[in-house]
Amino acid sequence: MPPRSALPSFRSFRSFRSFREPFRALREPGVLRQDLLASLVVFLVALPLCVGVAVASGVPAELGLVTGIVGGLVVGCLPGSALQVSGPAAGLTVLVFEAVREFGLGMLGAIVLLTGVLQIALGLLRCGRWFRAISVSVVQGMLAGIGLILILGQLYGMTGAEQPRSGLGKIAGLPALAVDTFTDPAALTAAGIGLGTIAVLVLWPKLPASVRRVPAPLAAVALATAVAAGLRLDVANVTVRGLIGAIQPPGLGDLAALGSVAVLGTVLAFTLIASAESLFSAAAVDRMHDGPRTHYDKELVAQGVGNTVCGVLGALPMTAVIVRSSANVQAGARTPLSRIVHGGWLLLFAVLLPAALGIIPLAALAGVLVHAGFKLLPVKDIVPLVRTHRGEALVLVTTAVAIVVTNMFEGVLIGLGLAVAKSAWETSQAQVNVRELTGGRLIVTLTGNATFLRLPRILETLEALPKDRPIDLDLTSVHHLDHACRTTLENWAIRHNDSGTEAVRMRTCPVEAAPPGSA
Repeated sequence: MPPRSALPSFRSFRSFRSFREPFRALREPGVLRQDLLASLVVFLVALPLCVGVAVASGVPAELGLVTGIVGGLVVGCLPGSALQVSGPAAGLTVLVFEAVREFGLGMLGAIVLLTGVLQIALGLLRCGRWFRAISVSVVQGMLAGIGLILILGQLYGMTGAEQPRSGLGKIAGLPALAVDTFTDPAALTAAGIGLGTIAVLVLWPKLPASVRRVPAPLAAVALATAVAAGLRLDVANVTVRGLIGAIQPPGLGDLAALGSVAVLGTVLAFTLIASAESLFSAAAVDRMHDGPRTHYDKELVAQGVGNTVCGVLGALPMTAVIVRSSANVQAGARTPLSRIVHGGWLLLFAVLLPAALGIIPLAALAGVLVHAGFKLLPVKDIVPLVRTHRGEALVLVTTAVAIVVTNMFEGVLIGLGLAVAKSAWETSQAQVNVRELTGGRLIVTLTGNATFLRLPRILETLEALPKDRPIDLDLTSVHHLDHACRTTLENWAIRHNDSGTEAVRMRTCPVEAAPPGSA
């Protein structure tokens, strides 16, 4: 029976104070007005991203709005992080697209539902803090791999072409895509809309502050829509089915299929990526303001509740999104009210103005996602990382390439495995020092952490010692000696010296039994 202190305490999760505390700042003059204004800013940023992520994921556009609404109205009311905003994220687009294509749209809700249940369990078991132990290089490599796949896939989306299934297939198909685009007037027009959207997103931060009050994604999509409508361009637009018609709760057959290995692997990938992205976003948001800090376990439970609701509704999975969260903080939000109200604005838009989605060109949304993919690439960090920590840079690049070559889940596992191997290699530092005493006796001292990873170098030094001299092997200064290394050293001590020469003597810690061949 584990000690009582090791068991999860549920009191902090159900305490009303946990819900009330972040809202106390509303009593201060002007805070309510500022939070309401911030909610409008977040709504304007979230609207095109919710729709764009849904379209890029291969699901109805309305499902992206459903996830944004749940992220505001449900997760916004729960304790955890007071100011970060949740919704559909570009980081999960590739994984959702693959899941929908492999298992069908009906299974998406079941997968997201189980993901939410796992997140709730992890939060209640106080596992939130352990996600902070994931190597930053693996996370950056994961996001870079997602960004590369997102960019490659949306290049096809900008021209209305069918994108290949694999990452390598997307790369191999780029020359043919370029030829087809330049020879097809309709594809060239769509590509122009997409490239124009990207240009607006890139140039928008350089415009005067008065202009930049309009969020860049909204401005880019609005301008692209206006150009396409004004010039009557023949481009594909978003398909609108209505909010209620788009919601497809999982059926009993979908829930029963959760037991398959392939589906469980997808669920684990969803859980790992959504949780890590949310908690890393929380750490970044905490550095942007001086308000209450994030409680990681509560935030993981909140994300789990949100994904459970999204799963019941058959919507996209959610994470905390750094773009919306930073917009919330920069707009002056002080309490969770801003993120809650932003969910209300999304709900009103989806109910009252759904037809407005039908005039948005798909190429414009693809341009928004291409730009979002580039922002996931750690371009500014990779060169300093190579100069200072080459091993970490190798983990980052390997993870990103593995995701492109294989898939999301296998790529992340490869990155985690390489990070663990790198850490094991770096901590396994052993030194062999040889000194000669009067009379010809050699004292060989081993220090550090002697593991099987260092055996080749250790044995190379020991086997080069003369076999006709008395030798003392001193292991008393070794911090760690694993079984493989101990066994190998014992065998070396028995067999090294020639017959007739004094056997190698091993000195270990007093608490340890003397090994064979020691005096």
